[in-house]
Amino acid sequence: MDRVDPVALAATADKLESIIRTDVRQQLPMTQPLRALNVMQLGAHQFPERVQLLGPLIHAGDLAMVFAGRGVGKTQVCLSIGAALAFGAVFLRWKAAQPVGVLYLDAEMAGAVMQQRVASFIPADAGDDLAENFRLFTPDLLPEGQALPDLSTVAGQQMVEPLIDDKTRVIVIDNLSAWCRTGKENESESWTPVSNWLLTLRRRGIAVVLVHHAGKNGEQRGNSKKEDLLDIVIQLKRAGDYDPRTGAAFTWAVTKGRHLHGDDAAELDLVLTIDDGVARWTFKEAEASSAERIIALADEGLTGPLIAEELGINRSTVWRALKKAGRLPAKTSSVRKTPEAH
Repeated sequence: MDRVDPVALAATADKLESIIRTDVRQQLPMTQPLRALNVMQLGAHQFPERVQLLGPLIHAGDLAMVFAGRGVGKTQVCLSIGAALAFGAVFLRWKAAQPVGVLYLDAEMAGAVMQQRVASFIPADAGDDLAENFRLFTPDLLPEGQALPDLSTVAGQQMVEPLIDDKTRVIVIDNLSAWCRTGKENESESWTPVSNWLLTLRRRGIAVVLVHHAGKNGEQRGNSKKEDLLDIVIQLKRAGDYDPRTGAAFTWAVTKGRHLHGDDAAELDLVLTIDDGVARWTFKEAEASSAERIIALADEGLTGPLIAEELGINRSTVWRALKKAGRLPAKTSSVRKTPEAH
């Protein structure tokens, strides 16, 4: 057996140790001493301005989530948001302040399908000079045999980093389960590497929209810790009387909105139609839409409890709508008879 050269072995060990130290340094962020400001310093400090990107819905550095069950319309909503941001257009009731760079990271859809969907949401008046504002990654662009990066690891985040150029102001991650595969969804510790990365993006002024699945209970799937650092959480849900023949029709509900108030926080009933390859959203506030459906079912002869069951809503909601429309049956008044005198 060949003798081991101690000098060569020591050199190899030193080389391996150097590689390990370099790898650790790359994964650990550079730390600086923490500091706190007194009230005078706090008042004078110039924090980055909260710049609106899409009305009050999305600001620079915001962290948002859109979640729903399979097939409800998550991708259509987020592609539409991305297109509005990239081309300075309108999404529902919110107008983009100006065109900004959007990076859409898709993990599941076929490239040809995404190609068609993106094309349907591009505004008709979009100029070629803004084409670079919307960039899409699809797994079909991966080299043969290369796996999708795992964004719940530092290595996966570093693989995506070259796609984030100086113009990128919004990143859409569609969807969370496909992009983050290390750990378990129900364990809060598994979310820590992702949340750390999202916070670094926030500090860079980059807004992130996470696309996520709903669980069997209708809530976002996995541990609720995901929502702790988010500024906005949007749930998409189908109405109780949903008819698949209507296509993409669902309710937009703000379950968390740190800076959304009034009309911006209202539930909306959305319908998406695509004619000749052009997508168009129509919407109305859910309360008004629900009232219309309640009255229509009442006209068909359904009672209040049956209407509530049909629409999957509370009986009190049905009662309020019928009362406002003057459709409640009149109460029969009983007159107490005065006993005869004897």
